[in-house]
Amino acid sequence: MNYVPNPPWVVRQMLDAIGVKDIDDLFADIPDDLKLDRELNLPGPLSEMELRRELAALAAKNLSAADRPCFLGAGAYDHYIPAVVEQMLLRSEFYTAYTPYQPELSQGVLQSIFEYQTMICNLTGMDLANASMYDGGSALAEACALACDATRRKKILIPDTINPRYLDVVKTYAMGDKMEIITVPGKDGGADPDAIAALIDKNTAAVAIQHPNFYGNLETGLQEIEKAVHRARGLLIMVVDPISLGLLKPPGSWGADIAVGEGQPLGNPLSFGGPYLGFFAATEKLMRRVPGRLVGETVDREGNRAFVLTLQAREQHIRREKAGSNICSNEALCALAATIYLTVVGKEGLKEIARRCHQLACYAKRRLEQAGLQLKYRKPFFKEFAVAVPDPRAANAALLQEGIIGGYELDGALLLAFTEKRTCAEIDRLVSVLGRDGR
Repeated sequence: MNYVPNPPWVVRQMLDAIGVKDIDDLFADIPDDLKLDRELNLPGPLSEMELRRELAALAAKNLSAADRPCFLGAGAYDHYIPAVVEQMLLRSEFYTAYTPYQPELSQGVLQSIFEYQTMICNLTGMDLANASMYDGGSALAEACALACDATRRKKILIPDTINPRYLDVVKTYAMGDKMEIITVPGKDGGADPDAIAALIDKNTAAVAIQHPNFYGNLETGLQEIEKAVHRARGLLIMVVDPISLGLLKPPGSWGADIAVGEGQPLGNPLSFGGPYLGFFAATEKLMRRVPGRLVGETVDREGNRAFVLTLQAREQHIRREKAGSNICSNEALCALAATIYLTVVGKEGLKEIARRCHQLACYAKRRLEQAGLQLKYRKPFFKEFAVAVPDPRAANAALLQEGIIGGYELDGALLLAFTEKRTCAEIDRLVSVLGRDGR
């Protein structure tokens, strides 16, 4: 099959219309040494049955968390997804990537987004939330950009205990020279409040901190950091694990101006890295600067409850160089999965899931210590921690041989995550392998 469905005479017409002799002329700006001067090395076409067989064989090479106990976290977590989530998502009125620009035709989608925003507000203790973003990293980067826009300052302080992938995304955003990112070294697996406070000045737009941090540890200097940054009229951005908010104090109660995070744990599968969704919530004071979509509730001219897209800066669509953000879309289906998940588990259910995760992590810590292993950091944690091992790669290889997906490899440690899906028996198997010969 030709990848270009247009017949040659149509191609000719298009080339004539733009004054180009040949398709190759469209790529004249690409240096010749970068062009592949031969056909792609691909096998011939397959029948549908052959193609299914080929794809099944390729898929079988993947290591699925559905088949093996998974202790890998570091930002994406193997939480249980109730069957009703997928069943509801498959309904034809929901299973769409349609962008609800026309409210009169999109009341169902708009209401589902409105419900999602409401739940994120309840979860984070913030005044408002947008309709979701691409992932946790992009949500943090947009929060930093908003802080710079709102304060008219450029300096963003970020402790190095934040997810390194999120930091990469923020630094990519900063290439436009609107942000100055300063990474502050932490100590003992946590942010250093004194070091952060010492760097806060009149040029500081915000401090962004993750809690629990990338190493699973709870940050213990949040109150000092909040006071220091607000004293300098900067903003506090908090990155949070939504499951942890079943137990931990929400960002709104810490005095955060913006709360962001990765929404994947809320009813979305690991899916080998995506698609995920970032959640973004803020105080009312920042309402008109919030990036992306925001759905509001109103009434129509007959007084009926209705939903509309609202508070979108016009510059976002037509004067992009003037806009604080150029994100015009959202992860609607992933956000809907999160909405269904939170509806199904409820407030008490989320608390039970969070408690179960923490209890299993505490059980794992005890069993690892009984086996002679020690945590890398002596900090309070939620559902994840780093256990010291001399050779993390060898430890992961040994776990894999025993049918266990191990942890994220750190310098001299494995970062292990414990969701409600894990069992004490699985943790005992993990400990027996890691404890063998002091791995």
